[in-house]
Amino acid sequence: MDKKSLRGYPLIVSYLGLFSILIGMIIIFPLIMVAFYHNEVNQIRYFLPPGLILILFGYISKFLFRGYEKERLERHQDAILVVLLWIFAIFASAVPFILTGDYNLAQAVFETSSGYSTTGLTVVDVTQTSHVFLFYRSVLQFVGGAGLVLVLTATISDKFGMRMYNAEGHPDKLMPNLIRSGRYILAIYLGYVFLGTILYIIFGMTPFDAINHSICAVATGGFSTKAASIGYYQSVPIELVTIFLMIAGGTNFFVHLLIITGKWKSALKHIETKSFFIIAFIGVVISTLSIIGYSNETFGQSLRIGAFHFISALTGTGYQIIPSFTALPAVFFGLIIIGMIMGAGIGSTCGGLKQYRVGLGIKSIYWSFADKITHKNVIKKHFINRLGNKMIVTVSDIAENFSFILVYLVFLMAGTVIFSVYTGQSMQFALFEFASALGTVGLSVGITGYNAHPVILWTSSIGMFLGRLEFYVFFIAIAKIIIDTKRHIKHSKEH
Repeated sequence: MDKKSLRGYPLIVSYLGLFSILIGMIIIFPLIMVAFYHNEVNQIRYFLPPGLILILFGYISKFLFRGYEKERLERHQDAILVVLLWIFAIFASAVPFILTGDYNLAQAVFETSSGYSTTGLTVVDVTQTSHVFLFYRSVLQFVGGAGLVLVLTATISDKFGMRMYNAEGHPDKLMPNLIRSGRYILAIYLGYVFLGTILYIIFGMTPFDAINHSICAVATGGFSTKAASIGYYQSVPIELVTIFLMIAGGTNFFVHLLIITGKWKSALKHIETKSFFIIAFIGVVISTLSIIGYSNETFGQSLRIGAFHFISALTGTGYQIIPSFTALPAVFFGLIIIGMIMGAGIGSTCGGLKQYRVGLGIKSIYWSFADKITHKNVIKKHFINRLGNKMIVTVSDIAENFSFILVYLVFLMAGTVIFSVYTGQSMQFALFEFASALGTVGLSVGITGYNAHPVILWTSSIGMFLGRLEFYVFFIAIAKIIIDTKRHIKHSKEH
């Protein structure tokens, strides 16, 4: 007997059912902390019911669609699945927060959006929150940093999984298939988390604080178990470890593989590597000088503050060592905003424009001027070094790059205006806060938080979501849904 085929939107629903099993497991996993903190056994009621319901839903979905032969999704329906998966994960994972009775829907979704997008903005008072919930936030950032598709795609085939992985905003694959790529990424990822945890413990953190900070540093997420973030410890060694982990998390996983396999020259020639370290050096120098000129801080302390926060902004991590950004020199404040907008590497755990686009944009401007002063009969090809290969840059590559930058800046300005209107804050502070949300950074001047207006929380959640998925996959998904809907209506009218 031939199997019935499953295609289109029913196929999407079947995959979401399978994914719900693993999302349920993600929600239940933090209960492992109850084994270490027995007095938090009452936290089970917030996690176990929604987790089990999701797992049950997944198995019911498997039962309903048993016997069907899964076909390939139509063109761009992989984008729809990625978008729906992220929305489903964000809202489902918000349930434990809502069940506590301390958070409404806007606050809970804001927190899980911040977690999965590895942003780090929060509505949680970490001084009053259980170890289970603190670890839950870190788990969300771990999963979001690696990518939901990478973590959840064990339920689908390699070929289709890679299409979803690319749609999620990971254009580079380490190995020929997703399973092997996933193993290398997770091995690198977990290796840095383990190393960071050990180093943090050596330099004075408790094991619980160490593993949470290490996870969130490598995920460039920035959730902390302390209200004062890394500044709580007042420890230069801990800050140096954090800088190392932030840079590691903000580096394309393929570059890590090049380094591990001894291909140092290819790693150093990669456009993002050069762009990141040049921008980081310039940013740290200017930041340090601006702090010295503005305050009575010593050179060493100014360097400490400037380097930590500019790298935290550039890598999209959001850890900080000073209590507030509102009284900083204007130059330093502006550099932090620029860093948050730029971001670090494509194929890493960070957000923002990404260094590939920044580097290509700078080179494109240079090429444009150079071509204008070159003889008109001379035709030059332009190249960039990317992931160990010298690649030709076409006119369409440049146009697409500037198109993305323009879209990003339009959304940045729109969110900034909304923040300013609904809070009465200056455009400067509004820009800082929304740049942090859209760039999935987490640094804050206090606009977002538990008592923030619901419009601010929802705008931030949308910004974090779009920033993590890099806009286009969302636009493609919406366009595909509209096209399919119109086609269905037309087909229904004809029959």
